[in-house]
Amino acid sequence: MPDGLQDPSAVHHSPRKSDFRPTASWENLRLRAELLRRLRDFFAERGFLEVETPILSADTVVDRHLDPFCTDVAGPPGESPRRLWLQTSPEFAMKRLLAAGGEAIYQVARVFRLGEQGPLHNGEFTMVEWYRTGDTMDEGIQLTSDLCQAMLRRGPAERLTYAEAFQQHVGLDPHTCDTEALVSAVAALGIAPPASLAADDRDGWLDLLLVERVQPNLGVTRPLLLYDYPASQAALARIRPQDPPVAERFELYVSGIELANGYHELLDPAELRVRNHRANAQRHADGKQTLPEESRLLAAMQAGLPPAVGVSLGFDRLVMLAAGAKNLDEVIAFPFHRA
Repeated sequence: MPDGLQDPSAVHHSPRKSDFRPTASWENLRLRAELLRRLRDFFAERGFLEVETPILSADTVVDRHLDPFCTDVAGPPGESPRRLWLQTSPEFAMKRLLAAGGEAIYQVARVFRLGEQGPLHNGEFTMVEWYRTGDTMDEGIQLTSDLCQAMLRRGPAERLTYAEAFQQHVGLDPHTCDTEALVSAVAALGIAPPASLAADDRDGWLDLLLVERVQPNLGVTRPLLLYDYPASQAALARIRPQDPPVAERFELYVSGIELANGYHELLDPAELRVRNHRANAQRHADGKQTLPEESRLLAAMQAGLPPAVGVSLGFDRLVMLAAGAKNLDEVIAFPFHRA
């Protein structure tokens, strides 16, 4: 890995004699296997095809907050090395399959994110991602609720808009209030903002309030699907033109933990170029390396990406919730620090 992309938190330690052991109990590893079987049954019963796509790719998701690992692969003599990225999500490749005729596909993928470490994060983790063409956002939300019920059996998910959640737990409209009102709300609630949060970063202040004030209250009594995010947080979701416009994006929360993220998928390659460029500008301002803006996904979208809903779900978090665990280490055999 090039020096510029080393994880600054990664420190080499000599292994202890006990480090060969898994951090998860055999009981939790058996539960993990059972949930994986149940997940595959769920998708098979609905006619989904399980697919596999490259873990290493010349393409990578361009996102302000997602930092991929990379490696330079030597080419033929006289040619420069080829830079490949460990995928933060199988999104790009799976959408290429949709453009080539896929209709209902899912994948159980190993994905990688630089610098992610903690009770709910591991640098390498298992993501379940699925797409079905022709679905409306409502149908995508319902399928996600059905999967959650099949896996966790905690009842059908409730639904709440992003605006309703902020009005209930913060007391303001996140779509219309200005940044100054968000900063004032953070101060009034006694939340300490990180020093790196810029005074004019509206989405940053929204995210802070979501994580600190809103999220802990979501999905506490039963799973909850939060939807209609601010248009500025669309990522690769469509924007629905209303007043104010909203992103056709939803997230699943269980016991205050974000479990899944879904989009009514963006289809316009020109808009994807705009979003890639904007995300790279934000990364540059944050002192991060920019990521490739051109990709085979753009070529697929130009060829014709069918309307679809796509969802990614953190499988390790799902197992953690099913096991009643408090830390991903309890449900992963060998987490990053023992890899």
